[in-house]
Amino acid sequence: MKEYDLIIIGSGPGGYVGAHKAGELGKSVLLIEKDALGGVCTNWGCIPTKSLLASAKLYDHALNSKNMGVSASSVTFDLSVAMAHKDETITTLKKGIEFLMKSAKVDVVFGEGTLLKDYRVKVDNELYKGKAIIIATGSSSVIIPIPGADLPHVLTSTEILSIDKLPSTLTVIGGGVIGVEFASLFSMLGVKVTVIEMLEEIIPSSDKDIAKLLRREMKEVTFNLGAKVTKVDKENVYFLDSKGKEQSTPSEMVLMSVGRRPNSASVKDSGVALERGRVVVDEKMATNIPHIYAIGDVNGRSLLAHSASRQADIVINNLYGSKKQIWRDKAIPWAVYTQPEVAGCGLSEKEATSKNIEVKVASVQMRSNGRFLAEVGKRASGLCKVITDAHTNVILGIQLIGPYSSEMIHSAAVIIESELRIEEVSEIVFPHPSISEVIKDTISSLNPSL
Repeated sequence: MKEYDLIIIGSGPGGYVGAHKAGELGKSVLLIEKDALGGVCTNWGCIPTKSLLASAKLYDHALNSKNMGVSASSVTFDLSVAMAHKDETITTLKKGIEFLMKSAKVDVVFGEGTLLKDYRVKVDNELYKGKAIIIATGSSSVIIPIPGADLPHVLTSTEILSIDKLPSTLTVIGGGVIGVEFASLFSMLGVKVTVIEMLEEIIPSSDKDIAKLLRREMKEVTFNLGAKVTKVDKENVYFLDSKGKEQSTPSEMVLMSVGRRPNSASVKDSGVALERGRVVVDEKMATNIPHIYAIGDVNGRSLLAHSASRQADIVINNLYGSKKQIWRDKAIPWAVYTQPEVAGCGLSEKEATSKNIEVKVASVQMRSNGRFLAEVGKRASGLCKVITDAHTNVILGIQLIGPYSSEMIHSAAVIIESELRIEEVSEIVFPHPSISEVIKDTISSLNPSL
């Protein structure tokens, strides 16, 4: 039974980042992966969806560029070529992860890892022992138990990334980040898309005014809010609308996108504490068993790839570094890669109000921004919203909808993590012309005297 300084189960953005960092510090590391290096994010999540969305957005731009002086004729979309580009992107990134593991002298074993007691991990018929263990097994799509959920045309976000033909109609069950991204993707490609969401609004992490604007901009998508799906058959999806009346919508293909559950089955016999399927961890990502940690989706703290990577950093620094770290989640950015993009960081107005914080809120239309008008014009809308503490002027939250939102939201993370006030941000110089100026403009509008 070979022994390692560190064994990591799962090679997603938490697992491989932790393995590389520990290996670079000279530790002996075993990385166990049951499917493919990079986990869901690289192979069936973040990367492939963004690749296909990029193709769809380019197609959409070509179809709607006349007002910018560009007329394109006979514009077509070839799904097979877009899928090939997606696959090439995944392969390139996986090779990059393989190189990182080799350069850090990390041993990689493929197979399903099961955590046993006494710091042992079983992979097929082999046993390994670790002085420390990180559980990074991620999550899987939830399938709601309704009649017809097992029909072949009912897919999860994994299967829909490998289709070889566009459907004429698509019903997306769930209006969260994943569901809305796919709704945007397929609607740009000419598919008639319907979204059915049980809550009163899509994208629950955003404020209602942001979500409402996104729905307005996604003109080709039909949204049914406050609705509950009851069954699926070969031709239709049936649901109760917000008034309790049964409705149906034709559906050649159905995407089940109602959330994800932690992959914790492989640790259930290890003595590690679980709560509703999640591995229970403290602010250092430590479980109830010394030297056993859990990062990423499996601990349920934050189901984001970059959160998993940050949690890996925390564990490795606490195990082998000189600076001890803890998990802080007040400035974790999130992004939705729809057309237009949506992003946010910190508290929403609703969250701040629920915490009994008295707030000042400002919103500025992106149409007031020079670069937005130059590149987008008046055919679309965008918005920046800022939430601040009414007494201290500390910025609590920022939300964006419009071009490059995912590329600008890191500045919000810096502002919020640093607890900057309105007057401090007003002294920062933003490049002109840039859409990012809308962040400073919105913050400054909260104190016109600056």
